[in-house]
Amino acid sequence: MAGIQEVAEAAGVSTATVSRALSGNGHVSDITKARVTAAAADLGYVVSSNASSLASGRTKNIGVVIPFLNRWFYSSVLEGAERSLLSNGYDLTLYNLGGGGEERRSVFEHFLLRKRVDAVVAISLELTPIELAGLLALGKPIVGVGGPLVGVRTFSIDDVAVARLATEHLLALGHVSIAHIGGDQESERDFHLPTNRRVGYEAALEAAGISPDPSLFRSADFTIPGGYAAAKQLFGNPRTRPTAVFAASDEMAIGTILAARDLGLRVPADISVIGIDGHELSDFFGLTTVAQFPELQGRLAVELLMDELHPDRRTLGSSNTPLPFELMVRSTTARPSAR
Repeated sequence: MAGIQEVAEAAGVSTATVSRALSGNGHVSDITKARVTAAAADLGYVVSSNASSLASGRTKNIGVVIPFLNRWFYSSVLEGAERSLLSNGYDLTLYNLGGGGEERRSVFEHFLLRKRVDAVVAISLELTPIELAGLLALGKPIVGVGGPLVGVRTFSIDDVAVARLATEHLLALGHVSIAHIGGDQESERDFHLPTNRRVGYEAALEAAGISPDPSLFRSADFTIPGGYAAAKQLFGNPRTRPTAVFAASDEMAIGTILAARDLGLRVPADISVIGIDGHELSDFFGLTTVAQFPELQGRLAVELLMDELHPDRRTLGSSNTPLPFELMVRSTTARPSAR
């Protein structure tokens, strides 16, 4: 197998230039990089990951810390991040914190501190001061997705604004009896997502001159079964049944649709339903939703990391960048029918 010296001779450059061109570490002109890449391909030269790590001090490996793996939203963010990392020539090591507090402590106190990663992406995790200090002490880039972190470049979703937009859509259709299925105490984890979405919902009602009714709130666990059970409670009494439901996630909104159908209610003729996420099933159910593009969130996080790892090509400068969201109107919302 050819070595780096043969590639350098074939391309007419130094071995240092070959190393920079093939590793992506350091500046090399596009013309030179193309010449080196072609020479390496012709000779069948493959960069040794061990040698490259020793020379550069980097592993070409990124640690991604995620609270759950079996939830659509988190796996979608992860998918976007993984695709972008692969296209940039990086591997990914996943740390799933679904096992609870002891597992989280082990990840932050042991695994990440062993310095086997070049950088860390924290997805929807509000790091404690101790966790954050430990990571920053490594001197490695950190990017957060989901909310602001002190001293860390992040992307944040404005959950209050997202919920307000969803509720305002129902109000604009003429609904005044709007229920909310939000998070339960167990889901009140990082960045206070369930609370913020309830705040946005109540703020939209109050701005329209409607006092929020506590009896129109039900908590669930951001799953389809959870949304189904909560909706069954809301719809049980025809005299107090709302005309619309804003669910804090698309999965809970889908559960709401299924509950309405099982009770003989028509969506949207009897009940309008809106969710948040842009879930892959939302189009199938005709669900009106506020999409927050999780795969894009993962890709943006990696772009931010590439800025940190390769300062010579930095393009993004903000310390906390708002994430986009968009109202997607489909067939589950309509004007309320006369009762």
